[in-house]
Amino acid sequence: MKAITVPSPGGPDALLWADVPDPTPGPDEVVVDIRASAVNRADLLQRQGLYPPPAGAPPYPGLECAGVISAVGAEVTGWTVGQPVCALLTGGGYAERVAVPAGQLLPVPKGIELTDAAALPEVACTVWSNVARLARLGAGETLLVHGGGSGIGTFAVQFGAVLGATVLATARAGKHDRLRELGATSVIDYTTEDFVEATKEATDGRGADVILDIIGGSYLGRNVAALATGGRLVVIGMQGGRRGELDLGALLAKRASVTATALRSRPAADKAAIVQGVLENVWPLVESGAIRPVVDRRLPMTQAAEAHRVVDSGSHFGKVLLTVD
Repeated sequence: MKAITVPSPGGPDALLWADVPDPTPGPDEVVVDIRASAVNRADLLQRQGLYPPPAGAPPYPGLECAGVISAVGAEVTGWTVGQPVCALLTGGGYAERVAVPAGQLLPVPKGIELTDAAALPEVACTVWSNVARLARLGAGETLLVHGGGSGIGTFAVQFGAVLGATVLATARAGKHDRLRELGATSVIDYTTEDFVEATKEATDGRGADVILDIIGGSYLGRNVAALATGGRLVVIGMQGGRRGELDLGALLAKRASVTATALRSRPAADKAAIVQGVLENVWPLVESGAIRPVVDRRLPMTQAAEAHRVVDSGSHFGKVLLTVD
């Protein structure tokens, strides 16, 4: 088969469409013939040599895909050859085929095109596991989503609104109208506004009950300042660096919490449990139309370098997909 390889770390042009060995399914795996994958920030870091895949994972980028099952391992039940699926991956989505643990498969939601289903697994698993399962966002609370125009952000805004929360988001000005259409009550231009002051103003001085943060270190102190009493900050990215200063006095005074999580490095059993939770709690929302995949553009997988440039620029809204003919 062919896959996007990274012979040497570097810029987008380091990505090379090349011949690689075909995958074979383990006893508890299936092989999926990929129709589409999606670009995530982790893929950009892997290309640069900053985020190597976990042991045993395919060496090619790609943390999610949609396609059709072409082979089934001896111990797999409930999945059949020819079945359309989407999947959460540990790697290998930028390819024509990939072997996937059966526990990380999801059926394609009714009403969603197979290609567009590739935009769902990573964001749905990330948002549900952090916003609902970990941070326990409830109706009537306030959710602040950083990077509202990203794939994670566009999904989190919709999910928070469906849960009955007031949703605030940070994004460049050109994305504000579309975020309001997705359910954001207030959108903050992080290039010109102080998101702490804007959050306080939008909540009558209370602050946000839950903050979903992709920035990390540079936002840590301000995120704590933006929390309400009893608030929960969940950090899922480090675009703003690995280190920040934490005022424990401020955290104690608010009886607040800070948690950092990653999805890719979790054991297979943990991922399977998250996927099952998404199937039970999120897929009905997608099938009803309450949440929809937001796709910025679709590019042939051979143009992965251009897709990386788009995501790196931050100009996209939602997911950038890579398709296989």
